[in-house]
Amino acid sequence: MITRFFAASEEANRGRIERVLTLPAAEAQEILADLKGRYGVRHPDIDEIWMESFERVAPLVPPDAAMDDKRRMLIGAYFTMEYAVEGAALFNPSIVPAINQTGLRPGCTRFFMSLRATGEGHLSSIVFRVGVIDADNRITMEDNAPSVRALKPIPDAEFDTGFLRDALADLGALGPFECIVLDKLGESFSIGELNQVLADLRSSAPSPAGFEQTQRNMLTFARSNYRIPIPRDVHPSEVVIFPISERESRGIEDMRLVRFTEDDGAGTIYGTYTAYNGITGFPSLFLSNDLKTIASHTMAGKFVKNKGMALFPRQINGNYVMSGRLDGVNRYILESDNVLVWNQARQSETPKYWWEFSIIGNCGSPVEIPEGWLMLTHGVGPMRQYAIAATLLDLENPAQVIARSTEPIIVPAEDERVGYVPNVVYTCGAMLHNDSLIVPYALGDVTTTFACVQVDELIASLKRE
Repeated sequence: MITRFFAASEEANRGRIERVLTLPAAEAQEILADLKGRYGVRHPDIDEIWMESFERVAPLVPPDAAMDDKRRMLIGAYFTMEYAVEGAALFNPSIVPAINQTGLRPGCTRFFMSLRATGEGHLSSIVFRVGVIDADNRITMEDNAPSVRALKPIPDAEFDTGFLRDALADLGALGPFECIVLDKLGESFSIGELNQVLADLRSSAPSPAGFEQTQRNMLTFARSNYRIPIPRDVHPSEVVIFPISERESRGIEDMRLVRFTEDDGAGTIYGTYTAYNGITGFPSLFLSNDLKTIASHTMAGKFVKNKGMALFPRQINGNYVMSGRLDGVNRYILESDNVLVWNQARQSETPKYWWEFSIIGNCGSPVEIPEGWLMLTHGVGPMRQYAIAATLLDLENPAQVIARSTEPIIVPAEDERVGYVPNVVYTCGAMLHNDSLIVPYALGDVTTTFACVQVDELIASLKRE
C-alpha cells in the first residue's frame, strides 16, 4: 500500500479541519501516537507524509488556531489515505534480463519484470519484481519488500524547448503567440521559467481565452515530462510508479520494457507505456541509463497513436524502430532518428487468421535471433477472446514478415477464462533464456503466470509468408 492525499470540497475540508481543532491537546496527542504506531510500520516516513498533506490544506486553517507540529500532523492524517496499488489486479507483465547478474550459478539468469497494478477505481500504476530462471527453466521469484513507496518527481526539471515546439505542432496548437513564448525560453526551460514568461506575455495574448489555452497546453506538456530519482538500496519491489502528470491522471498502462543497446555498446532500459487521462491515451516513454533516475517523456509525431508501442532493442540502418497499432486493427513498423518523435510508418501485418480477425498487435519488443526478429503478437477473435502468437521479421527490413503463426501458441485455458476482463491472455514482453523464450503473461487481466517455449520448436511451427 502507498499513501494518497484524501480531500473533498473546500467547504467539507474546512469543516474537517475545524472538527480536528476541537480535540483537546492530550486527546489529539494520544490519537496521533496510536496512528503512528499502526501506520508507521508500513510507512517509515509517515510524519513527512502527514506534513505534506497538511501543507496542501494549510490555507484553510483558521488564522487564530493554536498550532504545533503534532496538531499539523494530525490534521494531515485526516487528509491522508492508504491505497492498495495491487488491490484489484496485477497483470500485463514485461520482462528483461536484469543489469545485475552476479552471484548466479551457471545457466541461470536474473530478470527484471514490470507489471501493471490496478487498485480502487481502476487506477493503474507500474510495479516491479525480480526473479531467477535456472538452467532447467525453473523460475524463482525474489521475496517482495515489506513496504512500497510511490516515487516522486524531481521538482523544477529542465525541458527541451525544441521538443515542446514539435509537440505543439503535432497537436495543431502551435500558433503565433505560442512561437513568441517559445522564443523567449531559450534552448531549455524549467516550469518556473515557463510560468514567468507566460505571465510577462499575458497582456500581449490575442485574447484571455487564447492565453488560458496556451498556458494549459504548455504546462500540461511540461508536467508530463519529468524525472524521478530511485532511492539508494531499495529493492525493485518497493518501487511504485504512480500517476504523476495530468496526462496519466487515470492510469499508467501496459509498460513494454526493452534492454536497448546503443551503437557504442552502452545500454539503456526503455519502457514504452500509455498515459491515460480518462479520455485519451498518450504513448509515452520511460528511460534510464543507470537505474538511479528514470526520465518520463511524452512521445510526439503524427504516428504516435493508439496503445501498445514497442521499441526494438537496437537501431536498424541508423534508425530507432518501433512496432505499433496505429489504426487500432493492424500492426505497423515506425522508424525515426529520434526516439521521441515518430513521423514515418509502414503497415507490416494485418489480421489473417480467424483468431485475430478483430485486432492484431505486438506483445512487447521483439528478441533478436539468427533467423530474424522474433515478435510475439496478440490477436482478438470471436467473443473478444485474446490469443498470443508469433511473427518472424526480417533483420534489416523489420516491416517484412518472414513467417507467422497459423494458430495461437497461448490461449485462455478453461480454468483461466474468468477474470476482470474474461477470455484474455496478454503479455507486454518476453525474454530469451538459453534456448527458450520465457513468456510472462496475464490471465483475465487479474493475475500473472509464466510460459516457456523452445525457440527452435516455435520457429519450426511458423508458416513462411
